[in-house]
Amino acid sequence: MDITKGLIIADPWIGYILDGSKTWEMRASSASHRGWFGLIRKGSGAISGVARLVDVGAPLNQDEMLRTFERHRIPANLITSGEVAKWNTPWRLADVRRLAKAVPYRHKSGAVTWVALNDDVAKAIAEQVNGVADLRRPPSSASPAQQTFAATPAPERRAEKPLIRPALAQANDGIRIEIGEANLRNSHFYMRDHVHKFPDDVIGGSNKAKAAKREVILDWGGPEAACTDIDGEDKKFFRARGWVGAFYKLNDAQAGDIVVIESVEPYRYRVKLEKAPYTKRR
Repeated sequence: MDITKGLIIADPWIGYILDGSKTWEMRASSASHRGWFGLIRKGSGAISGVARLVDVGAPLNQDEMLRTFERHRIPANLITSGEVAKWNTPWRLADVRRLAKAVPYRHKSGAVTWVALNDDVAKAIAEQVNGVADLRRPPSSASPAQQTFAATPAPERRAEKPLIRPALAQANDGIRIEIGEANLRNSHFYMRDHVHKFPDDVIGGSNKAKAAKREVILDWGGPEAACTDIDGEDKKFFRARGWVGAFYKLNDAQAGDIVVIESVEPYRYRVKLEKAPYTKRR
């Protein structure tokens, strides 16, 4: 991987990108670049993560902006007030990876949108990312949109470590989790009884600083697969959960419904909703 460009993004937007809850970076114009680039937190002087720019969409009108909140995370009041009217062009991102250690860079004079990164910075980024983000195409069973926006993680490197658990074995029923009103309100579901069924290296601590070394890919039926590790210490749920609310909305989820998680291949899972029997729908 050779990352020679970086993009400066202010808070809170870069935080949403890094935690997986924002998959569109909204800009005032299009971009010709496609491929990997560095994510630079505004004012930090360092690259905090990397992502792939896979596509640039047409400018959105106000109604389209309001309907796609789950992808860009811009609040409705900013959209309707006209404050962000010019930031209407979606840059569609994939394969976001947070760097374990931010890489400092020197901002070159005259850089406006893209920042050129020197060879030493590119090498420092590559040393952290190589072996974590592999660019192989997803399996043919994925939808066309998922094939565009998701990548399959690389196999584990050979290392002197204890043998980790394999990915969840394929089963007819998979993992089954009943959801309640609190889950619907907070866009999450707990996996307290199931965390042990996932590979050890995707189980992290209670905060982002203790994130796992590796992530799983979740095909949940939306246009973009979700990539996340698991908070296995405290909350016992998928750390990046911006997709969960959209998943519930897509499936008209209600309390008593069942979230089913099935293994597709190592580190890749299919998430679907099973309606509770005899539940009166809204």
